[in-house]
Amino acid sequence: MTPTSTPMSPPAAVVRFGSEICGDPRLAAEREWLVTNGLGGYAMGTVSGAPSRSYHGLLIAALTPPVERTLLLSQLQESVDGDPDGCGPLRIVSFALEGSVPRWRFAWGETLLEKRIWMAQGANTTHVSYRLVRGGPIQLSLTAWVQHRSPHGGERPELTLASLARGVEVRPLAAAPFVLLSDRGHWCLEEPPLWVEGVPLVAEAVRGLTSTAEHLRAATLTVTLRDPHPGVTIVASTCRDACTDGDRALAERRDHEDGLLRSWVAAQPALAPAAPAWIRQLVLAADAFVVERAPEGASLIAGYPWFNDWGRDTMISLAGLTLATGRCERAERILRTYAAHSSHGLIPNSFPDRADQPLDQRAYNTVDATLWFFQALAEHRQASGSDALVRDLFPQLVGIVEHHIAGTWFGIRMDPADGLLAAGEGETQLTWMDAKPGDRAITPRHGKAVEVNALWINALRSMAGFSRFTGADPGPWQALADQAAAGFRRFWNPRMGCCFDVIDGPSGGPDGRLRPNQLLALSLPEPLLSPAQAASVLALCGRRLLTRHGLRSLDPADPDYRGHYGGHVQRRDRAYHQGTVWAWWLGPFARAHFRLHGDAALALSFLEPMADHLGAAGLGSLSEIFDGDAPHAPRGCIAQAWSVAQVLAAWTAISGGTPRAPGR
Repeated sequence: MTPTSTPMSPPAAVVRFGSEICGDPRLAAEREWLVTNGLGGYAMGTVSGAPSRSYHGLLIAALTPPVERTLLLSQLQESVDGDPDGCGPLRIVSFALEGSVPRWRFAWGETLLEKRIWMAQGANTTHVSYRLVRGGPIQLSLTAWVQHRSPHGGERPELTLASLARGVEVRPLAAAPFVLLSDRGHWCLEEPPLWVEGVPLVAEAVRGLTSTAEHLRAATLTVTLRDPHPGVTIVASTCRDACTDGDRALAERRDHEDGLLRSWVAAQPALAPAAPAWIRQLVLAADAFVVERAPEGASLIAGYPWFNDWGRDTMISLAGLTLATGRCERAERILRTYAAHSSHGLIPNSFPDRADQPLDQRAYNTVDATLWFFQALAEHRQASGSDALVRDLFPQLVGIVEHHIAGTWFGIRMDPADGLLAAGEGETQLTWMDAKPGDRAITPRHGKAVEVNALWINALRSMAGFSRFTGADPGPWQALADQAAAGFRRFWNPRMGCCFDVIDGPSGGPDGRLRPNQLLALSLPEPLLSPAQAASVLALCGRRLLTRHGLRSLDPADPDYRGHYGGHVQRRDRAYHQGTVWAWWLGPFARAHFRLHGDAALALSFLEPMADHLGAAGLGSLSEIFDGDAPHAPRGCIAQAWSVAQVLAAWTAISGGTPRAPGR
């Protein structure tokens, strides 16, 4: 593939560190880089170079996009002139993120070596390049550690090695081989190959998981680098004829990123030229989540490194990751993909980890993903200016709503008495608060959940609008929406001055715990509270839940509040929605604030702390969650789709919009 245009020079780095961070092994290990390939595959590691997770590696391939992720190349153990610490933390003088491409510089006196890592778009191929900036010559030795297992962990595979003209082929038992190639240098197979055991994984130990890993020392590449002669590029790929021309491959990566930025500018011509650099970085970060879904679909990865594509996360994220960035055609493919897999009025919440596994009822355990689907579809129509997708899907949309009215899986049903949507039975977990260690849901929220019904009413309003576009009668949908909007008044809790979180639950009484869920009644297109009520909700959430990086999932005054997220999985799940801060709720909060008060600068100020977070955990992206207690340390996935999406969508809406009426 040849670049379609002359690539821009590397963008000014939003994320950049000197030796004060790079040279401190602890601080450098806390900062993680991520590169992706548009298939669900990725490479990931720490600034220090030392792996700390089972998920760290230079090639984690998505063998059936975007699933069947498999760790293939774990790392390249670097040695310079025989010094095994030649590229260690004490030699790093700088780190920068050039777009999405991490770049290190290592120094020995006047000798300066530069390293970059990136992936080929649309291929399970990673490139690692080294070149001398000054000084030398040096002899660089790179020993490849390989694997063939799930990044979650697994048994030791049986691997054999074979020499190739330009590198090495690694042959797993009963699986397709992969290759290690280079444009220069001499490869030498390890004789015999040696399994390196006990590699420490500090981050996994903190999470109560297996704290060591093992990898096979497969082969070593030796090459002499001289300035100003070309460097060397190492390629790890599932494709035997992968490109080893490092300059060409890097130009293609930059050309891809230039295209993303051009699409964004075309979609936001009034906003993009004056946007701050950190918003430009989020546009590039958004691309990491946009993936193909074999055989012909598209989807969004929920988070790296361990999540696949999830229906709820996809629909919450779609507008920010695709529509705000000028990728309406990709958004349409995603919506069609999920519509094609709908069943009993529900879109799937998850897909199997293997492509040959069928979807069953358990994959549809969500009450809100399908309602978010309506919101995403309405936003797609607005952004694209086309009714075609709505017209194509309208008969299916009618069937979806009819299933909700009549009742479908998991006790999801409309209550004819008030028009509200109820859901839940047994130990199912159907809302976004879905932690379930073992057989017990931590926050089942059975009954009528506040955010579910805000979404339900907005979906019914959307159906009325869709009917007009298709020539159908909007009256029945409008009547249902009016009934549910009137029923929504039952959520108001006058004693606290906010909404109940759940009403008509199994215990009979309403759940009065303060959570951020009610913010959707303020931020979605259909306003459901009076201006005075909206102001009270926003003020209370601002005082009790808001932090600089998101909103707490539970009021700290609640006896069930847990302010720290860590430890083994049961302990983490008990905290996941019981106080843990979620970054994605900054979007609804900021949008609700702008709608109520009309002050764009003030509303945007709630998003701005995320600019600093770009350099704190998952470099260039936004974390999934944070501790509820100060200092609100980042936790969970280092790059989360709905965190990036909701911040980006809110910034776009607030910067380019005018406040709408805050209440009915």
